[in-house]
Amino acid sequence: MKITILDGNAVNPGDLSWERLEKIGELVCYPRTKPEDVIKRIGDSDAILLNKINITEEILSSCPRLKYIGVQATGYNVIDLEACRRHGVTVTNVPSYSTSGVAQLVFAYISEFATGVALHSSSVMDGDWCKSPDFCYWKRPLMELDGKTLGIFGYGSIGSRVAKIGKAYGMKIIACTRTPKPEIENPVDFDSLMAESDFITLHAPLTDKTKGIINARTLALMKKSAYLINTARGPLVNENEVRAALDNGTIAGYACDVVSEEPMNRNNPLLGAPNCIITPHIAWAATETRQRLLDAVIDNLESFIAGKAKNVVS
Repeated sequence: MKITILDGNAVNPGDLSWERLEKIGELVCYPRTKPEDVIKRIGDSDAILLNKINITEEILSSCPRLKYIGVQATGYNVIDLEACRRHGVTVTNVPSYSTSGVAQLVFAYISEFATGVALHSSSVMDGDWCKSPDFCYWKRPLMELDGKTLGIFGYGSIGSRVAKIGKAYGMKIIACTRTPKPEIENPVDFDSLMAESDFITLHAPLTDKTKGIINARTLALMKKSAYLINTARGPLVNENEVRAALDNGTIAGYACDVVSEEPMNRNNPLLGAPNCIITPHIAWAATETRQRLLDAVIDNLESFIAGKAKNVVS
């Protein structure tokens, strides 16, 4: 079996091992692949692994030997699933591998908004504490999370983990989800979630119904003191209207690990926005998280070879 990895640098930039895959078959790994190079790189492959490479009808038609695509992620919108079914290509993904990492980043954002650790450390390093007439100072109002309302949009594995952490901080948890669950103590509709929360965190999939759900109308429902967090998908928010809300003080702040176009476009309206924290899609990037992902990717491939395919999406 020939296995080709098209964008291996995403999961493994060199700190993990491909050894298990090398034992399965002939392995060829490309750190990155341009769209125009996909066909020539996988034309003789039986299985391919990828993260963000688009696989189209044209590519599948040119690669008749291909029987398996392993997506090294949870999302698989880069794959034409209908075309895969026509060509008899099995597609798998890896669900729920990044729960811990994403929840951790959500609270890194929340903690920064509440306490301003990075803000105050930078101030101290600039010499402000040395010049202070008092033994302490703060650059902006600080807050305790105890008693604040945390609104969660989407209550899958990540949303429920975020709720668990929020409860440990003493926060009140409210949630809006398309699938009612008995463990949700305070279910609310979306507008109520936006209006009642001190922090809102998005954990819903990107669908026709959720695309742009954060917009001028829904932002206007928020408290002026409330913060919005997006570690789900960039297009859940209208970035121009989030920027306007930040400029106008409609909301207190926005933090995101995802944007509408990645890598980020230089014209993205969020660049330079006030009270805005942006990280470069790192919620899944902890060594432990990526190792868990790679292990699951290999498990998926081994199960397919054994005739017991799992995590199949097509």
